[in-house]
Amino acid sequence: MLLVTGGAGFIGSNLVAALNDAGRADIAVCDVLGHDGKWRNLAKRQLADFVPPAELMDWLKGRRLDAVIHLGAISETTATDGDLVIETNFRLSMRLLDWCTANSTPLIYASSAATYGDGAQGFADDPSLPALKALRPMNLYGWSKHLFDMVVAERAANGERLPPQWAGLKFFNVFGPNEYHKGTMMSVLARRFDDIKAGRAVQLFKSHRDGIADGDQRRDFIHVDDVVRVMMWLMASPDVSGIFNVGTGTARSFRDLILSAYAALGTPANIQYVDMPEQIRGSYQYFTQSAVDRLTRAGYNGGFTPLENAVSAYVSGFLNRTDRFR
Repeated sequence: MLLVTGGAGFIGSNLVAALNDAGRADIAVCDVLGHDGKWRNLAKRQLADFVPPAELMDWLKGRRLDAVIHLGAISETTATDGDLVIETNFRLSMRLLDWCTANSTPLIYASSAATYGDGAQGFADDPSLPALKALRPMNLYGWSKHLFDMVVAERAANGERLPPQWAGLKFFNVFGPNEYHKGTMMSVLARRFDDIKAGRAVQLFKSHRDGIADGDQRRDFIHVDDVVRVMMWLMASPDVSGIFNVGTGTARSFRDLILSAYAALGTPANIQYVDMPEQIRGSYQYFTQSAVDRLTRAGYNGGFTPLENAVSAYVSGFLNRTDRFR
């Protein structure tokens, strides 16, 4: 049996779909469904169990699992309840790390590109403690993920016992089906698609930095299918452990993202550039791009989908359909 925490969420539900497609139904999901329709992410899936987070550690007692894929977290970068975020993102991760270590169970967990902060230290996934300690996350979410990365890295550096396989994945800007419950944390493409289809102007931020054009702020956008392929590869590669970036390695602009959606629909672009709010201008990131060489050196050769192809697949396969769920 496999345990997927956060399995009803965006990335988690896509992983569950891939596992089902691979013939696995012995999947336990740990998550909170709430009232925002998140259950629809799993409506087409087969599960062996569904476990509330508060019951997880009791549920684990005496069990043997093939792996734990720990994706559950409070992922809002605007979260402000520090105690809740630390309990959910750090302390539960610590309990799972200790359980997986004691029970010799592989642990694959979600870190985040938010651990890199403003990018002043670059975006290289150096797992050494000195490199990690130099990072300065800019929000509570990123800090909570960073804390756990440092615990795992320190245990590894000190030769302490760890799970037989452990992998922390620093996800960059993931987009794709089943992200609809995330509200303002959805990708720009998902949030603006109805405007794109209706012919309404899509608003993007003007640039307030010399040498960068309006809408040319760049991110490492990665389709969720590519993220899932990396996790499936790790589950099939038990000798691979470490902290890895999961991005395409190529930064593209928000303008490119939106233009790709218009192209997928075959409609003329209608983009309006608006001033960035004053309160975020000083901290806004103009560029993020993952370094993916450590992942490829570890043996991953699945490649990454070019932005235009990824957007086209998302638009035609999900966003432009009545049923947008995987």
